Amino acid sequence: MTNITESKIAVVGAGALGSYFGGLLARAGHPVTLIGRAGHVDAIKRSGLQFLADGSEQRISLAATVDVSAVRDASLVLFCVKSFDTEAAAAAIAPHLARDAVVLSLQNGVDNPERIGRHIRNQVIPVLVYVGANIPEPGVVRHTGGSNVVIGQLKAFRERAPDGVLLADIAATFSGAGLTVKTSDDIEADLWIKLLMNATYNAVSALGRSAYARMVAMPEVNAIMRDAAAEVVAVAKAKGICLPDDIIETAMKLADSMPQTRSSTAQDIAKGRLTEVAYLNGAVAEQGRALGVPTPVNGTLNALIKLLEQAGSAAPGG
Repeated sequence: MTNITESKIAVVGAGALGSYFGGLLARAGHPVTLIGRAGHVDAIKRSGLQFLADGSEQRISLAATVDVSAVRDASLVLFCVKSFDTEAAAAAIAPHLARDAVVLSLQNGVDNPERIGRHIRNQVIPVLVYVGANIPEPGVVRHTGGSNVVIGQLKAFRERAPDGVLLADIAATFSGAGLTVKTSDDIEADLWIKLLMNATYNAVSALGRSAYARMVAMPEVNAIMRDAAAEVVAVAKAKGICLPDDIIETAMKLADSMPQTRSSTAQDIAKGRLTEVAYLNGAVAEQGRALGVPTPVNGTLNALIKLLEQAGSAAPGG
């Protein structure tokens, strides 16, 4: 297989995070193609990607298109679509993927790799992202905090791994672009840790129209966030997944590294778009019901976000 550290990269679903990762990798010298919405793509074609990070602004030249067939030449595919679009997007790229391409799922939720795997035969590797970004206007991406990612190989996909593909190669690609990378020996548990982070922050940020630091600093909100996290711990335990004893305290410290970040859920609500809440707080509540574990806070957060979706809210959210 082609050396991943020198391969072409395609980003499927070049929204905020997809554009940020694509911009980082292009800045590091990789040939990158963003596949996204027409308005964003057109702006990038005209002027490049305006990349706002670390108090500076850069214009990054990279390819951009709305055509999913652009994955055909990529050895590494960053899959960044929303969870509710996972299966449709996986089916769309399936006919165009190179046989030995590796697909990285940079998504929220715990079951996206498996859902991608229903439609493609390639190796799928989860990448858990602790990074905040937004798109202030088409053609522009702004980094709002965080630089950590976690990668690991799911047991279900090990037999699909092409010869010569090592997690270390992927980790080197990301670390070479300026990210802090951890390679996990138990990615299944790490997926639940990320779900806990999302269930703790995303809906509350949307409902409160707030960045993370302000949420954590308010005692009443802090308590709700801790209760949501504790429910995730209980559901995970019922599934036989043991999370670290200090995971709730760790979750509350996420705001320290991403103080100005507003969640992707908040951004979606602000733009009147469907959110991923069903795959976050909703998934916790659903699995809690199946396992007989009470999840009143996650159930309430899920319901309230759905109410905002139905109202077509366009409140400011970054």
